[in-house]
Amino acid sequence: MAENAGVIERIWRYPIKSTGGERLRGVRVDERGLAGDRLYAVRDAEGKFGSGKNTRRFRRMDGLLHLSSRYAPGDQEPGLPELVDPHGRVVADATAYLRTCLGRDDVELAREGVVSHFDQLPLSVLTTATLDWIRAEVPGVPVDERRFRPNLLLRTPPGTPPFVEDEWIGRKARVGDTLHIEFLRSSERCVMTNQAQQDLPHAPLILKTIARAHDNRLDMLAGVITPGTVRVGETVVLA
Repeated sequence: MAENAGVIERIWRYPIKSTGGERLRGVRVDERGLAGDRLYAVRDAEGKFGSGKNTRRFRRMDGLLHLSSRYAPGDQEPGLPELVDPHGRVVADATAYLRTCLGRDDVELAREGVVSHFDQLPLSVLTTATLDWIRAEVPGVPVDERRFRPNLLLRTPPGTPPFVEDEWIGRKARVGDTLHIEFLRSSERCVMTNQAQQDLPHAPLILKTIARAHDNRLDMLAGVITPGTVRVGETVVLA
């Protein structure tokens, strides 16, 4: 039976991986995810991509979260994204700026090739029920969805319990009129959740709280079944 999971409250896209993102009113979504999402990354001489953690594919590069990225307004097909400095100014040469900002002469802005820039799956969905629970658990700590880098923030109906996303694993959903997705698993969180970014201070209590209460997992990751368009205000209906 169809079930109303909530309404799209905010849409976030991150043109350059591990930098601050841009809020959108609507965007195309295909099998790869939001058009242009994480299409670019900061790559070092070993081929690793700038991130908040060290893994086989990623290298921790502190400072990226103080920057943001966006595509030029009106771009129908995402081209080269703009890199924005902590003061809100678009930099003239992204690679040159990154080398100075990060103190490394081996990094460059690189478009995705054979190796994916995604940590896991194309879409990340977070609910306001879960976000509000975290705020209540760490009073006095500034918390908003930017710490968790979702693509979609979903406004859930009143009374929805936190971590309701867990109940969606294995379920399909229709988003608006055209987009169909399937919820597959949640994300395991890392220290990037705690890191300072723009107007949000360093906050180690956030990751500790998620680890204690929910095995260090937060959000719901989805794959795309049928491409379409997602817009703020559209309803997500579970199949």
